[in-house]
Parts: sequence; structure tokens; C-alpha cells
Amino acid sequence: MDDMTENQAAENYRVTAGELRQFIERFERLDAEKKDIADQQKEVMAEAKARGYDTKVMRKVIALRKRDKDDIAEEEAVLEMYKEALGM
Repeated sequence: MDDMTENQAAENYRVTAGELRQFIERFERLDAEKKDIADQQKEVMAEAKARGYDTKVMRKVIALRKRDKDDIAEEEAVLEMYKEALGM
């Protein structure tokens, strides 16, 4: 019975090790894809900059497009109120 339990435990370990290896390899592939995508994004921004676009402003526009319109409006209202309070 002990031999059976040990064999079962060893088999479970092998399966678990194989599954772990698959997770790690998937993560590594995704990490490589993420790096490739980041490189492509840099290329897009470099091309835009070469054509005269302000990439800093473009990044702000991209960030704004991800946000909710009401959230943006509220933030802009608060910003205007603060600017007025400071005489800007």
C-alpha cells in the first residue's frame, strides 16, 4: 500500500511539474509577445513624431479615450476650479 501511495504521489508530481512547465512556457510566450507589441508601439510613436505629431499629447489622448466621459468632465471641472482659485 505504501508503494502504491508513493507511486501515486510521484505520478501526481510529474503531472503537476508538467502543468507548471506549461504555465511557465505560456507566460514566457506572452511576455515575448508583449515585448514585440511594445516595440511596435514605439515604432508607431517614432513614425508619428517624425511626421511632426506631439507624441506626449498623443499619449494623453490615448489615455483619455480609455476613460469614461463623465469621469473626464468631472476632472476637467475640478481642474478649472483649481486654476481659477490660483488665478491661472
